[in-house]
Amino acid sequence: MTRTLLRVLAWVVLLTACRAGAPPAADPALAGQLAAQLQRSADDWNRGDLEGFMSDYARDTATSFVDGGHVRRGWDFIHSRYAPRFARGAERDSLRFEEIAVRPLGADHALVTARFVLFQGGRTTASGPFSLILERQAGGWKILHDHTSSDPR
Repeated sequence: MTRTLLRVLAWVVLLTACRAGAPPAADPALAGQLAAQLQRSADDWNRGDLEGFMSDYARDTATSFVDGGHVRRGWDFIHSRYAPRFARGAERDSLRFEEIAVRPLGADHALVTARFVLFQGGRTTASGPFSLILERQAGGWKILHDHTSSDPR
């Protein structure tokens, strides 16, 4: 009897410890808020508003961007990467986001996974999955890390 009780108690302690480290439950309000932020970001892109599009990124040197197999750091780098697409007379395909999923990582952080789709004339020109780590800051949710991949063509 004592041995069985100890086993049950051990399981209870183990399950309680595992639950304490479990990620927060999905938050529909947060998911809606971040999906709306991505929609606004796509609208900024489609209007040619680079500053609006970049306003979602944390404006510091630690903000990271993974693209083309390299990790790059800093808001300035990310801005310079996108700037040619927003230059006067530059051609830029339209953008939309699909398959958006939000997972809270605590009270002030979230993981967002989704798919970007660039398209022109009803034809997809580029697409791929991405993941973002966001932090709630005084100015709203800001991207700390962006890992974007393109599907092979």
